[in-house]
Amino acid sequence: MDNSGRNVSIVMRLLFRLAVFFLLAAATAPGHGANGSTEVVVLEVADAIGPATSDYLRRGIETAAERDAELVIIVLDTPGGLDSSMRDIIKAILASPVPVATFVYPSGSRAASAGTYILYASHIAAMAPATNLGAATPVPIGGGPGAEKDKPGAETDGDGDAAPDPGSAQKRKAVNDAIAYIRSLAELRDRNADWAESAVSKGESLSAEAALELGVIDVISNDIPGLLKAIDGRTVATEFGSVTLATAGLTIERQLPDWRTRLLSVITNPSVAYLLLLVGIYGLIFEGYNPGAIVPGVVGAICLLVAAYALQLLPVNYAGLALIALGVVLMVAELFAPSFGALGIGGIIAFVIGSVILIDTDVPGFSISLSLIFSMALAGGLLVFAILAVAIRARRAPIVTGREEMIGDIGEARTDIADNGTVWVHSEIWNARAATPLQAGEKVRVLDMDGLTLVVERYNEKD
Repeated sequence: MDNSGRNVSIVMRLLFRLAVFFLLAAATAPGHGANGSTEVVVLEVADAIGPATSDYLRRGIETAAERDAELVIIVLDTPGGLDSSMRDIIKAILASPVPVATFVYPSGSRAASAGTYILYASHIAAMAPATNLGAATPVPIGGGPGAEKDKPGAETDGDGDAAPDPGSAQKRKAVNDAIAYIRSLAELRDRNADWAESAVSKGESLSAEAALELGVIDVISNDIPGLLKAIDGRTVATEFGSVTLATAGLTIERQLPDWRTRLLSVITNPSVAYLLLLVGIYGLIFEGYNPGAIVPGVVGAICLLVAAYALQLLPVNYAGLALIALGVVLMVAELFAPSFGALGIGGIIAFVIGSVILIDTDVPGFSISLSLIFSMALAGGLLVFAILAVAIRARRAPIVTGREEMIGDIGEARTDIADNGTVWVHSEIWNARAATPLQAGEKVRVLDMDGLTLVVERYNEKD
């Protein structure tokens, strides 16, 4: 073999060794997950579960999938929330190609009600010490008989069990549906399904230590780095197959809510949506009574559209919405057609009733403050009573124009008056007649008007 062939062989062996070296280095490099990513996306929820939370978590999970992240961690502290928003979040978790860990953190936090369902749905369920979960009984929509607990002394059937209460049929259906839902999540993740059922049917709660002992959660950790270390090497089942987590030493990236989520959180606050609705209704009404004012119409239209968008995301009672609109219309109508309180008081009553029943749920964090409702009702009531006071004052005030204003007025005879003559009344000269003759210069009182002729009599200052 000549020298050129020997040199080619040496170069080929060197390249092969370099290739093997780089492949081994890449395979053993620390900090890379099973998906080839070095990233853990952390999403934080510290409020009631609502439309804004659902949008934030769904988009966060989608972003993590696009980045091929190793893991998504939902740091959770919630008293519960809306069923529709909770189910949207769970659907996103179940469909995620990236494993999702829900971590009840920091100490003192809770995953109550909707938070328990989300914890059960996650690939990894974790809690910090001194946290709790449970109390997952669904809150009845609109209250009612089904919302009350069974009372002592209730009627029983032949076997001694409590007889079914027809009024609680809706509650039983809601509870049974919730039990089936959380049991399906527990069976999917191989967690304690019996306790999950108790959390729904009896409203039971657990501490972190008890939850770990009963197989409700997978791990207890003091912080996120400790959680990553504890779950390193675990295998979880996703919709796209099993994934073995390699989480030790991964980079943690916190994905905070963006402007869209913050805006959605503000406008879907029931109190804010309620105020936007009122501003919108008042603005359009005043624009209708004052065409061309422009500003009330523009502001009202914008507020009404934003309120409509927010309310369609919330559990709204449309009877309450109609009563609020009717109440505002009646109170404004009192401005233009004074009815001495009939329209205004009726409007206040309709307004208060509609406001109280507007949001059709008792879920914490999704109700309109009663103080806000009564403040707005008080403002409307003061407006109505101010209108009544002005109307009464106007009715009692002396008349200053027209025929009625002339009756009783005092003037002076400019000529002798018998069948006819002239008088000076109200800085004007009028034709006049009198039942008894009057002399020029005498003071006269107006008794009546006959066309453009005044009927007068002698005015005695003593009288």
